[in-house]
Amino acid sequence: MKLHAALAALLLSPLPLAAQPYPDKSLRVVVPFPAGGAADIVARHFTTRLSPLLGQPIVVDNRGGAGGVIGAENIARSPADGYHLLFASSSVLSINPHLGARAAYDVLTSFAPIVKVGDAPNVLTVHPSVPAKTVKELIAVAKAKPGLLAYASNGAGTLSHLTGELFAQRAGVKLLHVPYKGAAPATIDTVAGNVSLLFAAYPSVGAQVRSARLRALAVTSLKRIAIAPELPTVAEAALQGFESSQWWGLYGPAGLPQAVVERVNAAANKVLATEDIRKALALDGAAPAGGTPAALATYHRTDHDQWGKVIATAGIKANP
Repeated sequence: MKLHAALAALLLSPLPLAAQPYPDKSLRVVVPFPAGGAADIVARHFTTRLSPLLGQPIVVDNRGGAGGVIGAENIARSPADGYHLLFASSSVLSINPHLGARAAYDVLTSFAPIVKVGDAPNVLTVHPSVPAKTVKELIAVAKAKPGLLAYASNGAGTLSHLTGELFAQRAGVKLLHVPYKGAAPATIDTVAGNVSLLFAAYPSVGAQVRSARLRALAVTSLKRIAIAPELPTVAEAALQGFESSQWWGLYGPAGLPQAVVERVNAAANKVLATEDIRKALALDGAAPAGGTPAALATYHRTDHDQWGKVIATAGIKANP
């Protein structure tokens, strides 16, 4: 009788935490930038579609500051239980470490990669007065005028700046860098002809290209983009293997259980394979990615090392 009572009590008791299916409560995804920026927009497109597949609400937690360090640190210090995730960008994980970003984490070891969510290249544009209609012609113009051809950027150390440095290094040319405080003033001055060229995200320059106030020569991704399929890549136009994109990945704290990684990765890949997400991201000049956690780790390492080399070669100074 006592045995029967004990078995009944066991069957009626709640399952231990380890036996409960994941996830069994809402998830928090930290975006280490303020609301309204590219990372936040892509994160919300993604998490809105991921939530139904995981069967739980996903709360986007914007924690901007220190170039993304504050938000990333928050997740690095969070429990590795699958309920605290980081929507990281290449600026946080690949570029900032080489520019003196002080952080209480290691970008290559403090986070568990889950999936590459997507990426968005820059567009190489020139003022109409520049006598170049192809990337090869632009390189020829730059070689004929070493140090005189100026390019605008969104600011020192930004992807638009580093893309220009990568282009100059790969093409064997010398360009004059002119930093601005954001994409808008950089675009305005390029349209005015005060600088000759600009590497910028498509949403920043698309209207100027369509109105012929700027001439687009190529995109900096390895594949052409859906919103402007007529534009060749820099790689196919002149510089084989050239790639520079803002990318986003989903990570957890180091030590995230493999079962959790696999569960979220599988659901994320289903989202990223849909036409719905492709159309949503295309409006911002971006494209969904997907793939395995190992593929994200490899891509991250390659991108991290590329920008470290570019920054060191160009002698770009670290942030104070």
